[in-house]
Amino acid sequence: MKLTGIELRRISMPLVAPFRTSFGTQTARDVLLVRAVAGDTEGWGECVAMTGPYYSAEYVDAAADVLRRFLVPAVLAAAPPGAHAVAGVLAPVKGHRMAKAALEMAILDAELRAEGRSFGRELGAVRDRVPCGVSVGIMDGVPELLDAVEGYLAEGYLRIKLKIEPGWDVEPVRAVRERFGAGLLLQVDANTAYTRADARHLARLDDFDLLLIEQPLDEEDLLGHVELARLVRTPICLDESIASARDAAAAIRLGACEVVNIKPGRVGGYLEARRIHDVCVAAGVPAWCGGMLETGLGRAANLALAALPGCTLPGDTSASGRYYASDITEPFVLDGGHLQVPAGPGLGVVPVPDRLAEVTTSTEWLTA
Repeated sequence: MKLTGIELRRISMPLVAPFRTSFGTQTARDVLLVRAVAGDTEGWGECVAMTGPYYSAEYVDAAADVLRRFLVPAVLAAAPPGAHAVAGVLAPVKGHRMAKAALEMAILDAELRAEGRSFGRELGAVRDRVPCGVSVGIMDGVPELLDAVEGYLAEGYLRIKLKIEPGWDVEPVRAVRERFGAGLLLQVDANTAYTRADARHLARLDDFDLLLIEQPLDEEDLLGHVELARLVRTPICLDESIASARDAAAAIRLGACEVVNIKPGRVGGYLEARRIHDVCVAAGVPAWCGGMLETGLGRAANLALAALPGCTLPGDTSASGRYYASDITEPFVLDGGHLQVPAGPGLGVVPVPDRLAEVTTSTEWLTA
């Protein structure tokens, strides 16, 4: 596939409501999109890096810079035969997985569109619709939290994930469990907010029959997660600690986790995400697809990943309306707690031109 050029496009997407986690509050997303053009075919990628380096070391301005100065020139010069060769071309550049993932995603989308194949087929999806969970941010108080959870359950979401941090953990979880009962699929996500000294406190969450505790400790504290997993009954799920299939294999072997959250942007792309899925399947470890407040482009690809056989838990593949009043693609709408996996070529969705133009803040065209 001969690339004509790569477009970097920045868009600004306001959220329908502030989304607060242990590392900050978001009111909008500054999104970097990558468009790969090859003759009459184009493909889209979405970079999930945030405005600041708080979830991870990556942030959107840095992603744009490394794409402009290093990643895109490397790909245009090498002219890789397909998306599967992109990771090898980009390997000399250390890190920057979110930027690499966006570029690989765009090239993979263009390749699959040209060949008439879908993301789902390429990744190995076995379902045409997937069960959906929703992530609920930290609230000002428990009454607001209960109202929010009640609203999401009324919309049909099948699993609730509560963001937690020190001072906002046991009591909110207790309130949700008591209000909505033992049948609710409930899990929590700490986004690295705790330390090993909090182990006994986190063990108090065992009383609430949670599906998992996601990333309680620092992303580099793998041995701390091993120790914590021995002290708590609730399964530990790793998110930020997993940056590759090798990381996943090591964490599972060490006993640092019993569940893995797969985020394609965090691990360098959907092809590496599939390798992590395969590691989990081989080890008998449940996996699920995490979310990064993606637009419809990233959401479409995430749904394809969530439809793989080893993704046995509902993911964060929420409907478009969970985050955006108006998405840049045709919206994904919840149907009986599920979303349809796009079946068309490539991602199976494209940006709506007028909507894309409305939210675009800058564009840049790069050629060899």
